Amino acid sequence: MALAKITSLSGRGVCVPGADIDTDRIIPARFMKCITFDGLGEFAFYDERKKADGSDKPHPLNDPRFKGASILISGSNFGCGSSREHAPQSLYRFGFRAVLAESFAEIFFGNSITLGMPCLTLSRDDLVKLAAIIEKNPSAEIALDVQNRKVTCAGQTFAAGLPHSAHEALVTGRWDAIADLLEGLPDVAKTAKSLAYVN
Repeated sequence: MALAKITSLSGRGVCVPGADIDTDRIIPARFMKCITFDGLGEFAFYDERKKADGSDKPHPLNDPRFKGASILISGSNFGCGSSREHAPQSLYRFGFRAVLAESFAEIFFGNSITLGMPCLTLSRDDLVKLAAIIEKNPSAEIALDVQNRKVTCAGQTFAAGLPHSAHEALVTGRWDAIADLLEGLPDVAKTAKSLAYVN
C-alpha cells in the first residue's frame, strides 16, 4: 500500500539565509542522544535561536511574523556536513514540510525525501525574489507544485528542480523505502518458499 502522494503543498515561508548550513547548525550533536526522533523539533537551529540561559536570540525562526511557517527557504549546499538523520527529522518536527534552496547536500536530501518532505531547488535570483516577497508580506502563501516542479507566490511562478527519482517517489507515494519494503514482504515470503536452500 503506497503512502500519501505528495503532488503539491502550500504554506507560509521563512528564510534562514546562508550557504553551507550544515547539520550541526540544524541540530547540535548534544541533542542526538534520543532513542526516537520525537521532540527533536524544539532543538532545530537551537544554538542560533537560543542564548546559554535558554532565552531567545534574534533569529528568523523566533520572529513572530513567521510563526507557523511550514516552508524553509535557504541558500546553497543546505544540509552539508555529517550525515545525521536527526537534521531533517528536527526540521520536520519543528513544523516544516518542504525546503527550498539553491542546492542540497546529497544525504540530507535523501533523508528528507524519505520523510515525505520535498526539497526543491530554485536559482539564486529566484530565492532572493521569494525571500523579498515573504519579508514584505510574511502571510504570503507559497504553493509548491511538486508534480510540475513549480513554486508560486504572490502571483510569481518560479521553476524548481527535483531529481527524477525523488519526484517519482513523492508523486507516486513511494517516498518511504521501509514502508515499500514492508509492503513487499508477502512477495519475499512467496519467493523464499520456492527456494530449496531456504526450506
